Amino acid sequence: MSVKMSTTVPFLSDSAQIAPPKTVAVIQARMGSSRLPGKMLKTLAGYSVLAWVVRAAKAIPGVDEVVVATSVSERDTALADACAGLDVTCLRGPEEDVLARYRMAAEQTNADIILRLTGDCPLLDPQVAGLVAHRLKQAFGKAGAPRYVSNATLETWPDGLDCSGFTRDALFEADQNAFLPSEREHVEPYIANRRHHFNAVFLHCPLEDMRSHRWTLDTQADFAFLEEVVEKLPGGWEAGPPAWLDVLAVMESHPDLRTLNASEDRNEGLTKTVKTDRNIGRATFQASETLLKRAEKVIPLGSQTFSKSKIQYPVGQSPLFLDHGRGGRVWDADGNEMVDLVCGLLPVVLGYADPDVDAAIRGQLDNGISFSLATELESVLAERMTEIVPCAEMIRFGKNGTDATSAAIRLSRAFTGRDRIVVVGYHGWQDWYIGSTTRNKGVPPAIRDLTLQGKFNDINSIKTLFDQFPDDIAAVIMEPMAADEPAPGFLEGVRNLTQDRGALLIFDEIITGFRFSLGGAQALFGVTPDLAAFGKAMGNGMPISAITGRADVMMEMNEVFYSGTFGGEALSLTAAIATIDKMRREPVIETLWEQGRKLSDGTNALIEKHGLSDVVTVKGKDPWKLVGFNDAPGFNEHHDIDRHALKTVFAGEMAARRVLTGTGHNICYAHTDADINQVLDAYDGTLGVLATAIQQGDISPYLKGPRLQPVFTVRAS
Repeated sequence: MSVKMSTTVPFLSDSAQIAPPKTVAVIQARMGSSRLPGKMLKTLAGYSVLAWVVRAAKAIPGVDEVVVATSVSERDTALADACAGLDVTCLRGPEEDVLARYRMAAEQTNADIILRLTGDCPLLDPQVAGLVAHRLKQAFGKAGAPRYVSNATLETWPDGLDCSGFTRDALFEADQNAFLPSEREHVEPYIANRRHHFNAVFLHCPLEDMRSHRWTLDTQADFAFLEEVVEKLPGGWEAGPPAWLDVLAVMESHPDLRTLNASEDRNEGLTKTVKTDRNIGRATFQASETLLKRAEKVIPLGSQTFSKSKIQYPVGQSPLFLDHGRGGRVWDADGNEMVDLVCGLLPVVLGYADPDVDAAIRGQLDNGISFSLATELESVLAERMTEIVPCAEMIRFGKNGTDATSAAIRLSRAFTGRDRIVVVGYHGWQDWYIGSTTRNKGVPPAIRDLTLQGKFNDINSIKTLFDQFPDDIAAVIMEPMAADEPAPGFLEGVRNLTQDRGALLIFDEIITGFRFSLGGAQALFGVTPDLAAFGKAMGNGMPISAITGRADVMMEMNEVFYSGTFGGEALSLTAAIATIDKMRREPVIETLWEQGRKLSDGTNALIEKHGLSDVVTVKGKDPWKLVGFNDAPGFNEHHDIDRHALKTVFAGEMAARRVLTGTGHNICYAHTDADINQVLDAYDGTLGVLATAIQQGDISPYLKGPRLQPVFTVRAS
């Protein structure tokens, strides 16, 4: 239950700040840990864990006062008594509502800045925590100054050096508005999940690979680890609070110590509490609606991408603006934490904020982004691709999928001396392709006429076009697979047909590349095209694509104009190298298949459970499934439940259950079993709603706005 306060603290103007802000370190502690009861008064080198933390807190540069915030529970009276012996003030408040405890502590100490410390971090380094305090104090009270600073949110430091800080007004705002169990018990989620609103700053560890180090106290295994470390610290207790580099030196001298608690999960308590959030109620999306009204004043459609806009997600029933992502989850503008099955329209293949890719990007950022000449990175990435992609003898880079597919078309026309193109699937927004769809406004008829539509798994439809234009088809460009499996011999048949007729075969692997197989669908199916376009997953979200293929065809690039200022932009090249290297080093592709299979099997079982097999379909390969909808039985006879109404309700119901999905299972490497289970729970509830609407012949109670319409129809669904 939230402890509501009527008082508010106004944001300080530049002129209002006179005295330095008072900074108070608040140590939250309790005796009732479920995994290690009484841990706060366990002793390390003869001193209680609480004593270690209090001593470190008092040594933090810039801290004016230290208090311990514990609960009013009788079992925490021992902590209060211990505080008296440590000469530190103890404040007591609600046991589960720790956020309320922090507000009470801020009020009673008249703090301007509050540092959040936890009593289970006996190796806390005062200098590391001091960085957090200093960053908050630097511009305190000025417009645009950070109101939240943390070294823990991004988990780049060892677990056990955690320190976060927030301004008084940020804390009070969180206490007034937070209602989810995770937000009340764990203090920071309300603020961290709205990080842009609070001008958050995150402090990264200067060393890599530190996030796997566990120096905190949650279990008996952790305690055994800490006992060994403390025994080996130079100088012991008398030397004062240890520096984190001193602890690291112990770890490097005794690497076996890490095995003592290596199996423990980071933030297990928060993970458990977040699961209960879904029982509180449906997610709401008021902030997204507000941002949409703002965006539409200056941005046509309110978004840069049709498929990320209000025409694909129901306004008021799903998020339209995201704030940040981590792993397989995103947080929207309203602070809702959601499993993401869109993954940026498939580029996010490893997961949001992947530590390896992000570290590579930060390293390159120190050296520069775009240069006046080429860099070696271009050759490094091109060499990587020639090693893994069957058709890749030479490579050129672009920024998005349309760059790559359009380059392939221009190359094929230059190489063959022909003009017409056969398309099978979706290939981007340039005139040569989009002119052949219903979204052809602005494309001259003469250009539209040069693009011919073939049908997937229908070799005769393509043969007919070659017969109609025997000497004028430059290439067949096709997605080697989307929803439907290629029929036996189909891809081989197209390969042979293009060779016989003097045309090129282009595989559009923008989606299938780095997803079905590291070498793309061509590696999976064993059919090698002349050219292939890659993108999306290539850089785990960074803007990069590639046109690859036979050297003799690619050499046309010496004359064909394909050139852009950002083709060799270094951050994206670095990200792509790191992505490929991680895929070669770790079981990324195997995991995409495994997690995708779990989700598709579970989804199909739920479709069967709710009797919707004729209405809802799941097709495609496990790493990328497409969810389709058919008109409900009796449509146009007894009711108006068409596939568009079903898709609209589906998107809204899934979002309300904290799953972001369009019409696909866009799996990423970071999707966990917990993520999959949450999605399946959401499917169960959502499909139940669809089944009820169909049974009653009335979907209007669930359809809150206009039906979503496809941008245009390309793939079977």
